[in-house]
Amino acid sequence: DAVGGVWTYALELCRALADHDVDVVLAVMGPAPTPSQRNDASALGNVALHVRTYALEWMPQPWDDVRRAGEWLLNLERAESPDVIHLNGYVHAALPWEAPRLVVGHSCVLSWWRAVKGESAPGEWATYRSAVAQGLHAAQAVVAPSRAMLDSLHHHYGHLPRARVIPNGRTASIYRGGIKEEFVLSAGRVWDEAKNISVLTKVADQIPWRIRVAGQTDGDLDPQIGSGRVEFLGQLDAAALSDQMSRAAIYALPAQYEPFGLSALEAALSGCALVLGDIPSLREVWGDAATFVPPKDDKAVADAIRRLCHEPALRTHMALRASACAARYTPARMARGYLGAYRELCNDAGRAPSESFANQEG
Repeated sequence: DAVGGVWTYALELCRALADHDVDVVLAVMGPAPTPSQRNDASALGNVALHVRTYALEWMPQPWDDVRRAGEWLLNLERAESPDVIHLNGYVHAALPWEAPRLVVGHSCVLSWWRAVKGESAPGEWATYRSAVAQGLHAAQAVVAPSRAMLDSLHHHYGHLPRARVIPNGRTASIYRGGIKEEFVLSAGRVWDEAKNISVLTKVADQIPWRIRVAGQTDGDLDPQIGSGRVEFLGQLDAAALSDQMSRAAIYALPAQYEPFGLSALEAALSGCALVLGDIPSLREVWGDAATFVPPKDDKAVADAIRRLCHEPALRTHMALRASACAARYTPARMARGYLGAYRELCNDAGRAPSESFANQEG
């Protein structure tokens, strides 16, 4: 889908696969890509974009659309004869594909619900649970961007024997560390409990710097929230967000649920010091390169940000740590991981893969 980070991930992977002469038929469902997103896809010479606005499997009552989307996808396979089916959702892995299929678990409703609500998803998600489990167990390979997310899939849907972690990557040259200004940046859907950006609005008057938030709001946001110290930038395109990150000294994402965290990676590549929610996935990705805070502890969030505001030497030190850590998460590394997985799928299925990734080093 083109709604969030999966779109960014998909284009980044497509761009990296172009270096290995791999062509991609990119099928997009859900809300249609914006003109800017379409332009980004069109700029990649190895990508053929196909779009349908079918409801996504995690949306309310999506199952008629999910069925129609499956028919569309199978028709695409017949027309394009791909070597591998790479799915960024779960349910369609159970379709009668000709090519071997790989499923990538970027997130899921059940793990989101457990992390955010502190309880199991209610019974209304039983059909979703069953359909996702069926898809995961029908796939010949399962990938997640972090061990924490993979563990969640095992926990909620049963043991997945052919599963691996391939971390996401981001092109460092898109981002730059500019002259830093005294403001805190956060990015994400303001109404998304998982991102937990609302905690920043609660503690804004305890922080000496202004807070800027990039991302969608729900349209009912109180303009007085955060005592006027929070500036809502709205939805920014990639260039505008990159500009904000280049200027921000601190990037805060006190997330309750974040299976990898592409925005934190982008901020680190931009030279920001990171303040992140203390959750297993972000600990796994960042180690000692970020300041971690309990997401539900407003005082701890405020204290951590305030300390970085007041201590420039510490702020610079943490920004350098984050930048060094971010340099490990490259698109080239991500592409090598997927090329190895594709090659194994083709070999195990007894199919002769295209020369473009038949002999790649995994």
